[in-house]
Amino acid sequence: MAQKIKKRLQQSGVIPYRVQNGTTEVLLITTRNQHNWVVPKGGIIDGMSAPDSAAKEAWEEAGVIGQVNPNQLGSYKYQKNGKTYHVEMFSLPVDIESEEYPEVGQRIRQWVSLQEAVQQVKKPSLKRILKQFVKYQL
Repeated sequence: MAQKIKKRLQQSGVIPYRVQNGTTEVLLITTRNQHNWVVPKGGIIDGMSAPDSAAKEAWEEAGVIGQVNPNQLGSYKYQKNGKTYHVEMFSLPVDIESEEYPEVGQRIRQWVSLQEAVQQVKKPSLKRILKQFVKYQL
């Protein structure tokens, strides 16, 4: 019997951030069920680069626009519904924050300090990326 080949689904995401009074803040959003704090991420669209696809997710899920830094912060894998996802993460300095965006009624968003973001995020792999971002910001 032939073995089933597990396909790794490619995703990209961003850590949206801004500097307020000399302090770096991160924009966290809730998952659609509003149980966990996360950052925008989603499948990489065919024909788009990972950073461009991540920028699209930032707009759709969090209503923010900026120029994604093409230097990857890190990556992580997770399993969901029997599938393995590989997520490339980038930083996004926020230039525009809109009150109207595609998923406005499905998610809550909040600006928090980097340290608070690390505490509020539950997924260990995302915590690791946020900790790397803290070092990157220093």
